[in-house]
Amino acid sequence: MIVLGASAVALELPPSTPVPGGVAVLPLGASTERPQALAANGVPLLVVGGPSGWSAVVGIPLAAKPGPGAITVRHAGKPDRTVSYRVVARQYALQHLKVPQGKVDLSPEDLARYERERTHQADIIATFNASWPGELWMRQPTPGPRSSSFGLRRVFNGQARNPHSGMDIAAETGTPVMAAAAGQVIDTGDYFFNGNTVWLDHGAGLLTMYCHLSAVDVKVGDTVAAGDRIGAVGATGRVTGAHLHWSVSLNRTMVDPALFLRESGVAR
Repeated sequence: MIVLGASAVALELPPSTPVPGGVAVLPLGASTERPQALAANGVPLLVVGGPSGWSAVVGIPLAAKPGPGAITVRHAGKPDRTVSYRVVARQYALQHLKVPQGKVDLSPEDLARYERERTHQADIIATFNASWPGELWMRQPTPGPRSSSFGLRRVFNGQARNPHSGMDIAAETGTPVMAAAAGQVIDTGDYFFNGNTVWLDHGAGLLTMYCHLSAVDVKVGDTVAAGDRIGAVGATGRVTGAHLHWSVSLNRTMVDPALFLRESGVAR
């Protein structure tokens, strides 16, 4: 983890890992006011630090191609400037899974449901509020080994699908699921692929999602502290068995949750 010193704000940042599905931590320099930073598509970015030094924490999509990237930085009363970085290639493993065929080749009714849910989820993932996270460390939301890793290129019943955009944690149905960090509940629901799901907003475009739950113990608008129970592990949605699927979204981009976890006591 990168640590901003006491002259700014004592805040530990995820390691700068500019690969598809990773994060780029970009120093922005000193200024009396927090600058605004925007991704190439205009999406606002998480900016942390203090007057002696600010940094942008940029989520990089799994679909990003290796090569140059850039963000726009704005200071009040000054011209915009560009901060560049480079995306480095990373090859993720391939995973073959067997699920009910109706979860791969969707009926017209299921496809219509999925399209409605995808539109709704896009609205949720676009959440950006003016509160800023007090810390970026997170805790593993349920005990257990990670049964598959972020970025796996998945093949369901012989058909290639999107890469795995979260961390799967193997646990028995009913195992408590806790908030990985303090935040506010911005969505709950029962979704075709994700099953029973909870979304938490941690501020400034940093969100977490918890899927396949057997129980949801919070409602939209609830405020939770890190470690508060929000539900229980289950096997709802498209699954091969009981587990928790946990995702971290930053600037509308799913990134590797392991980058935000303390190493101590975390299953690998």
